[in-house]
Amino acid sequence: MSANKPNNQRLSRPRIKSFVRRTGRVTPAQKRALEQYWPAYGLNYEPSQLDLMKIFGRNAKCILEIGFGNGELLVSMATANPQNDYIGVEVHEAGVGHCLLRLHEQSLTNVRLIRHDAIDVLRQQIPDQALHGINLFFPDPWPKKRQHKRRIVQADFITLLGRKIKPGGYFHAATDWANYAEHIDETVTADPIFSSSTTNFTQRPETKFELRGKNLGHEIWERIYTRV
Repeated sequence: MSANKPNNQRLSRPRIKSFVRRTGRVTPAQKRALEQYWPAYGLNYEPSQLDLMKIFGRNAKCILEIGFGNGELLVSMATANPQNDYIGVEVHEAGVGHCLLRLHEQSLTNVRLIRHDAIDVLRQQIPDQALHGINLFFPDPWPKKRQHKRRIVQADFITLLGRKIKPGGYFHAATDWANYAEHIDETVTADPIFSSSTTNFTQRPETKFELRGKNLGHEIWERIYTRV
């Protein structure tokens, strides 16, 4: 018998990840935060839908941030908007630990963190039309042409966002790479579930990656798209 399996029996290829899981240094304080504060603020990844009403104890607008880095922006937004609930998704342990420290310092009750791939979280854990908004600030641009397939913003990603965001909600994106900005705008506007973009948005704190881009002379591009 041939060792080659028929096409319909071959295993599907693993999904291309939009991130590289770096093993950055975790400080003692961050490690302690991961141990002590995760039970209060962390949501373990499981392939089953979350009950947001049960998690936050109320029915409020919920915004999800993909790749929150060190969490400074997430904490700032949650502090400034206590009427909203926030879910932050990040894969890097050091950033999660830093964010946990800030959440504990601010005694915030309207934030939960998930340490896992955001695509899996959206597909498996977030119910359809459960989110008021999704923020994607300065994702890895994968600038080389051969790397573009690794960018998180693809047509199927936008379709997924459209399922998870309530009508009237939004997708907020920012990048400091002009080519990626064009790619995002073309990909989102090609999907009829999102309306044309706006540049009118509340001023937000700058992120670490945004400042790095500015120091390199990159122009900041930012848009909000409405879920129709």
